[in-house]
Amino acid sequence: MQISEQNNDEIIQQLKNISETLGDRALTALKEAHASGESKRPDSERKLTQARRAIEKAISHLISE
Repeated sequence: MQISEQNNDEIIQQLKNISETLGDRALTALKEAHASGESKRPDSERKLTQARRAIEKAISHLISE
């Protein structure tokens, strides 16, 4: 394995961890909104989900290299 591949693997793993954290926080935001009686998705959940999608896209770019 080349050094750049090792670096990409490390970055991919870090990005996967970040994606998981963003997903957990988005789910927490949804649960809190539901518990407080809100009927719409909170803005914080939307932003977290958008960020998670961007991270997932970055992962796919690194994997496809």
